[in-house]
Amino acid sequence: MTVPTITLTAAIGPAEAPLVLLGPSLGTSSILWEKVAPTLATRYRVRAWDLPGHGGSPAASAPFSVGELADGVAAAVRADGDDTVLYAGVSLGGAAGLELALRHPSLVSAATIIASGAQLGSPESWLERAALVRRQSTSALISASAGRWFAPGSIEREPELTGRLLHALQGADDESYALCCEALAGLDVRNRLREIGMPVLALWGEHDQVAPEAKAVEIAAGVQHGAIACIPDAAHLPPAEQPAATADALWRFFNTFTEVHA
Repeated sequence: MTVPTITLTAAIGPAEAPLVLLGPSLGTSSILWEKVAPTLATRYRVRAWDLPGHGGSPAASAPFSVGELADGVAAAVRADGDDTVLYAGVSLGGAAGLELALRHPSLVSAATIIASGAQLGSPESWLERAALVRRQSTSALISASAGRWFAPGSIEREPELTGRLLHALQGADDESYALCCEALAGLDVRNRLREIGMPVLALWGEHDQVAPEAKAVEIAAGVQHGAIACIPDAAHLPPAEQPAATADALWRFFNTFTEVHA
């Protein structure tokens, strides 16, 4: 197993402000956060990261775990001189956030885990998806992903952004995507949630079938200081489907934390 190389986007927002780091869902890129980041950047310095072979991050050629993915994120943050972040991640990006909290607790001041879980799907389903992508490419996933990712009405509300997200899926490196699937097949930190001591907000989309309410409840109940909230009229990609509601939830959570602990 190896630590993949992760690329961060350029920062937006006040140069001396606390850093908010935004993580992606599998098959997407930092464009997932395009309509949320500007709101956060009025108070925070905001950056996003891309999965291996997605967006700006180089392709992976060797297996890695979700924990090693988190190690790559931590290395990228520290390489740029930052030693603390307020974190928010979706799906695989959320799972990586849990691993960041476990493996690099001094780096994460507070974390929002969105449409994710301490364990997701079945190992068999992830391995089957990895094999499918290696045979047929990520193009074979577009129709099914559109059904999983978006709640009724989401595509109509955000046609340009949702179209670009599906295009990002098609453009992802096939081997890197398959390796991400295999990492998710090995994800299970349910019995370690109690080790996470920083504040954690678990958000779920009202219509999410991939990571429904029970996954968020498990996280919030399992960590030492957990809270939970729902994003209405969203499924698996709340930052794209309901950017205003997602930005508001993050704004309230991070502002409360920074105001109390500043």
